[in-house]
Order: sequence, then structure tokens, then C-alpha cells
Amino acid sequence: MSRIHEALKKAEQERAASQGGPVPSNFSGAESPVTEPRVIDADTAARVAAVAPAVSAHASPGLPPFGSPFSLETMLARCAAVQWSPDPKTMLFLNGDDNARGSEEFRTLRSRLYQIREKMTLKKILVTSALPKEGKSFTAANLAQVMVRQHGRRVLLIDADLRGPRLHLMLGTSSAPGLSDYLQGANDEFSIMQRGALENLLLIPSGCEVSNPAELVANGRLKFLLQRVEPLFDWIIIDSPPAVPVSDASLLANSCDGVLMVVRSNATPVDMARKARQEFPDKVLVGVVLNGTSADTEAYSRYYYGAYEKRGTEAKA
Repeated sequence: MSRIHEALKKAEQERAASQGGPVPSNFSGAESPVTEPRVIDADTAARVAAVAPAVSAHASPGLPPFGSPFSLETMLARCAAVQWSPDPKTMLFLNGDDNARGSEEFRTLRSRLYQIREKMTLKKILVTSALPKEGKSFTAANLAQVMVRQHGRRVLLIDADLRGPRLHLMLGTSSAPGLSDYLQGANDEFSIMQRGALENLLLIPSGCEVSNPAELVANGRLKFLLQRVEPLFDWIIIDSPPAVPVSDASLLANSCDGVLMVVRSNATPVDMARKARQEFPDKVLVGVVLNGTSADTEAYSRYYYGAYEKRGTEAKA
């Protein structure tokens, strides 16, 4: 049985538990220890200078030259400081309540990702779903927020859903300039970044509406952008379009280290979840988030996490 199928079955088990049925024996309410990652500073960013000429020489046609790597100080000085007005119903860590419903599950998810990172390279995470309205943007935004709650961690949150962007609405900010403007060559990386309500959390919103999102995502500029900014962040969280209806998510995954799949309890069809997984044949599935379980069963964990896995190594029933 695949990890995604197990996640969907989890909802049925939780409902049984809320009605007096057995509680899953492998659940632990305690958060796993968090391995402290190395804090990346301006000196680290400067070390990429030695490899800049090689990257520039192999850049895709039409891309700007790599140029000199910029420092953390340069990035923070040039990106916009914006007053966000976050939605308190969806942004769990921006409402002043450290114990908001669902917050503990995100802390557990954070711990699991750090555990996975001990075994593989994991910094750039694509958050996607099979279909729309399953909670991928909610998951991406709150995962980014819980990451920066740890002292010294720096996170870049990118809204790469150019078809139905939601992050700017959740965070209460403007959507432009943003990623689409950079991908079209209209803006540089500094002008599309926002600093908002949380220190060390930067946002690249979706940008202006475009008619050719798949072509923009595939033009090579996203990889160039990530090469530029990756040394300055501990995590880069990318919100993508749903995987089944359009090809954007599989294209975006080529620039990421792993995929986090969101499925909605009592909503995501099993065949659609499996089809979504098939869109990433060469990418590590770092986990499955089961979203939208009832409040009555939250004590048994609102989210389900599969161990990191590559296609072809999933457990068989």
C-alpha cells in the first residue's frame, strides 16, 4: 500500500477513534528532536563566488549573467519591507497565539523534515496537491512560519502557483511584483522579495497574471533565481499548482530537493492522489500531509507523514 493511500485511510481510523474505536498504536504525541542545522550567514554566501563563472558558462540562453554573489546585508537592504495583514483564520503563527489549533502538528512536521535532512539533501521543498482546494497553500505558508520560529532560521516562501495564487491573500499583502515578473525579465530578485511580519521570513509572491505560466516556469530563470538566493536561506518552501490538472508542478519539482504532498480528508480521491504521485517519478516524496480532519480527532494528529521515499521503493501490501 502506498504512503498516500495510507494517509487517506488515516482519516477513517481517526473517525473510529473519536467514536470510541482503537487509537493507532504507532502515534506519539511528543515532538521528535530537532537537529540544529547550520546557520547560513553572509560569509557562506560569499563562498559561492568561486563557482559563479562555471554556473554562468552553463546558463540557459537568454538568462542574465550570473554576476557577483550578493550578501545577506545586500538582500535585506534592497528587498521591500511591507506591512502584512495576515488572515488570522489561516495563518497560525501570525496571530499571537502559540497554541493555535493545528500549530503543534506543524511543529511535528518541522521535526520530521529535519530528521529526513540528516539522510539526504533537503532545503528546497515543493508543496503540492492532487487537486485544487486541498490545503497546499495553507500548508506551505504555515510550514514556512514554523520554520522561522526557531532562532536564527531564515526561510524563503515562494508562490509559484501562477494560475491560482493564494499566499498573498493569506498573508495580506500585494501579489506584484513577484515571480512571474522575474521570470519574464521585468524585475530582479531584490524587487520581488518582501519582508513582512516575521523576522527572517521572506516572501516572493506570484506576480502579475500571465497567460503562459508553464512556459515561464520552464524557461530556466527559476533555477537561476534559486542558485542566487539558496546560500542565504535554511529552507526554501515553494507553493505550486495542483499536480493533476496542469504540468507546472512537475516542472517546478525539477528545481527542488523533495516534494511534500497534501491530501484532504474525505475529499481527495485515492486514484487522483496516486496519479499526482506519478507526476514526480524521479523526485523524493518527503511526506504526505492529511489536511482537514475533524477537530474531534485532532488529538490523534491532524497530519500524517510518510518516510522519505523514491518512486519504486514504496511499501507494498
